[in-house]
Formats: sequence, structure tokens, C-alpha cells
Amino acid sequence: MTTDDVRLVAPAPTETTEPPPPQRRRIRVPVGWLMVAPNLVLIGLFLLVPLVWALIMSFQAKRSFGPGHWSGLENLGRLLGDGVFWRAMLNTGIFTLATVPLSVGIGLGLALLMNDALPGRGFFRTIVYLPIAVSTLVTSLVGLLLFDETVGIVNGVLRDLGLGTVRWQSEGGWAMVTVVVMTLWSRIGFGMLVYLAALQDVDKQVLEAAEVDGAGPFARVRHVVVPWLRPTTFFLVVINLIWSFQVFDIVYVMTNGGPGYSTTMLVTYAYDEGFGAARNFGYGATVGLVLFVLTLVVTAVQLAVNRRREV
Repeated sequence: MTTDDVRLVAPAPTETTEPPPPQRRRIRVPVGWLMVAPNLVLIGLFLLVPLVWALIMSFQAKRSFGPGHWSGLENLGRLLGDGVFWRAMLNTGIFTLATVPLSVGIGLGLALLMNDALPGRGFFRTIVYLPIAVSTLVTSLVGLLLFDETVGIVNGVLRDLGLGTVRWQSEGGWAMVTVVVMTLWSRIGFGMLVYLAALQDVDKQVLEAAEVDGAGPFARVRHVVVPWLRPTTFFLVVINLIWSFQVFDIVYVMTNGGPGYSTTMLVTYAYDEGFGAARNFGYGATVGLVLFVLTLVVTAVQLAVNRRREV
């Protein structure tokens, strides 16, 4: 073998890349913090500061915007013996159990329907999603227009059919039904949209293989689509849980927590105590902190259960 042959087969020398100067690496960290600084300021100003302020007020007897005096655990002791608080807790639990499964399930059903070749599905998608684009105040006013006992559309139709009217505002069970119905109307569009996006990632080959094996439409949805969408379902369950704990506008406009306390939720009760006739900021802050802790606990349990299922 000649020297020229050796030169032809010899590997070309590789160029070694020198690491960037230490000065450049030091510059990247301040730039990163500078980019996230606006978000950090907003989080601190509108989340952390009010949270710490509410925690301080929960240990005070404070009935005005002026300084309050320290009361220790007096607000917490009153809370544990407050029947209205426990009724609000029960109402929030009933409302959550009614809205979360239905909003997720109906959203999945509509997404499966809209994902197929349904005539005019673009129009129907817009109709279902439209309540998300309007404010909850508008949704609440629509609910009043529908379920008002005297001039509401629903009672008008029932009266024309000779079926009698329903006491939507003066009977506690029916009042809760109206709140649940309008909440579902405002939420299922979001669930449908999220599921529609997730359905695009379902493996078509797996569905075709299941169809070849003899699985019908319902079997394919149950054994292929639903397990495939488990992360999306977990996300929607957590989001709807938080929304249910924080429901305010629809309840406040449609029923104002009544009749009696049959539709009073934790948020509306905290608002009534803090900004209603009582003006008890300290006690209202205590109710709000209980709601905050409850939301954290439920979310943490959901995360733990989801991780265990993935393992």
C-alpha cells in the first residue's frame, strides 16, 4: 500500500468545538429571569400577596378596611360550628358531583359525534362552543330568561302544554337543577374542543385492527378510544373540579344562594360574609382559605391517583 492510499483512507481530522466562554454562560441566566420577570411579578402581585393577606386576615376580627385586631383561632372555631358553612360545603360537593362527570362525559360524546362525518358539524361545533366565548354573566342572564317562574320560557312552554309550572326559584332542589344545567351549558363546549384535539392523535391503525377483530363501534370507543384519551380526561376532570369549587357568577345571579341556603356555595358564602351586610372580612377570608386548601387537597389526590394508574 502506497502513501497515497494511506492518505485516502485515513479519517479526516475532527475539529474540536471549544466550549463557549464563561462570560456567555453567565449572561444567559439573567436574560432568562428577565424574560419571566413580568409573569413572576403578576403572580406575586395578584396571587401570592392576596393569599398572604387573606391568611393574615383570617386570624383577625376585621369588619372594615381599617386595621383589625388579632383574634387568633376565633374565626376557625366559629367556622367549625357554623351550620351555614357546612351546608355550603355540602352544596358545593353536590354541585361538583353533578357537573364534573356530566361535563366530561357529554363533552366526550359530542367530540365523538363531531369527529365523524356529521352533516353540518362545523355549524354544530360553533353552537356548542359559543357559550365559552361569552361571559358567565350573560350565561346567568340567559338562565334567568329560561327558568324564571313567572315569565320564563321553560314554564311558558310547560304551561302551554298543560303540564303546569315548576317552582324553579322557590324550591331548593329545582333551584340547584337550574344552576347545574346552566353550568353544563357553559362548560361542555370546552370539553368537546379539547377532546376533538385529542382524538386526532388516536392511532387509526389500532382502531382498524380492533374493527378487523370484530369489535363494534361501542367496543372500540370503550377499549381503544377511552384508554387512549386518559390523560385528556384527567386534565378535564381537574379543571372542572377547580371550576366547580370556584363557581360564583351563575349562582349569584340566578339564585343568590337561595331559596334559603339551598344553593349557597363556599365562594358565595365567603363573598356574603366578607362583602355583604356582615362585612366580616376576617371570617370571609377564613372561608376562602378553607376552599383554597380543599382545592389543593383534591387536586393532589387526583395527581396521586393518576400517577399510580400510569405506573
